Amino acid sequence: MLLGQLADRHGRVARDLRVSLTDRCNLRCSYCMPAEGLTWLPTEETLTDAEVLRLLRVAVERCGVESIRFTGGEPLLRRGLEQIIAGAAALRGPTGRPELALTTNGLGLDHRITGLREAGLDRVNISLDSLDRERYARLSRRDRLDDVLAGIAATDRAGLRPVKINAVAMRDVNEADIVPLAQFCLSHGYELRFIEQMPLGPAGEWQRSRLVSADEILAMLGAAFTLTPASAARGPAPAALWEVAPDATQPGGTVGVIASVTRPFCGACNRTRLTADGQVRSCLFSQKETDLRALLRGGGSDEALAEAWRTAQWGKPRAHGIDDEGFQPPERTMSAIGG
Repeated sequence: MLLGQLADRHGRVARDLRVSLTDRCNLRCSYCMPAEGLTWLPTEETLTDAEVLRLLRVAVERCGVESIRFTGGEPLLRRGLEQIIAGAAALRGPTGRPELALTTNGLGLDHRITGLREAGLDRVNISLDSLDRERYARLSRRDRLDDVLAGIAATDRAGLRPVKINAVAMRDVNEADIVPLAQFCLSHGYELRFIEQMPLGPAGEWQRSRLVSADEILAMLGAAFTLTPASAARGPAPAALWEVAPDATQPGGTVGVIASVTRPFCGACNRTRLTADGQVRSCLFSQKETDLRALLRGGGSDEALAEAWRTAQWGKPRAHGIDDEGFQPPERTMSAIGG
C-alpha cells in the first residue's frame, strides 16, 4: 500500500471518487425526493468550480484516486460542468489521468454531450426507469421521457461507449418495465443496470416490502432470456453482470444488477464521496461527514486537505448495516449525497 492512499481499517483502498456538483434536480423521482422538492443548498455553501478542482487535484495527486464520477442532484444543472471536466482531465496521478464519468437523468444531454466529450468525459450513465410514458411521468413527476431518450441516442452517436442505463426497480410501480428495458438496451447495444431501491429517499417512505430484489429481477429476466454469469472478475464494481445469449429475435449483450440491499458488496467497496458543499462521506449510508470546505476556505494546505480526507476514509464502517437492528438511514437524501 502506497503512503497517502485513502485506506480504511478494514483493508480497503478508495480509488473511485463520486463528486456531487449540485443537490438540485429538474425531476422529482418518487424514490429520491418528495413531490415539492427539497430545500436546496444556498449558493454560498456550494463549492465553487475552483474549489471543486482543487479538491479533485488533492484526491488524484495526493490520495491516489484513479476514477471520478460526477453526480448530483443533476450534474447537468451545474453551469461550469464542462470546465470542471476539462480541469479534471488535465490532472495526473500515480497511474496517470483519471477516468471521468457522469451520472445524469439525461435531460438536455443531447445539447451538451459533444462539449462534454471534447472536455474529456469518458463515460455516461443515464437513468431510465420506464419506457412507458405514463409510468415514467408518474414516477419522475415530469413528462420528459422523449428528452431522456434523445440524450441516450446523442451519447451513443458521440461515441461515449458503453452507454450505461440505470433503472431502479420498485414493486407495483415499474416491474412491468424490467424485460422491456432489457430488450431496448440489448437491441441498441447499451448496458443496463437494475438497482435495488435503497433507503435514501424521503424520510420514512422506504419500505423493504416495495423493494424488487435481485433474485426477483433475475427471475423475470431469466424467463425472457438465457442468462449466464459473466466470467470476468467483478472486483469492486457495484454491479454483478450477466451475459445474455442472442436468439432469433434479440441480440446478445450484458445486463447487471446492483443489489446493495439483498447482496451487499461492502467488502470490496473502493469508493469515497464528496458532497456539493464539500463534505467527505466514506460510505453512502454514513452518519458522519468531514468538512473539507471549512478547511479549504480557512487556508488549509493541500496536504492538510489530503490528511483530513485520509482520516475520514480510515473511519469507513465495515458495512452499511441496512439489516442491522437500529439501522438509521442518513439524514441527507440521495440527491444531496451524490450517487
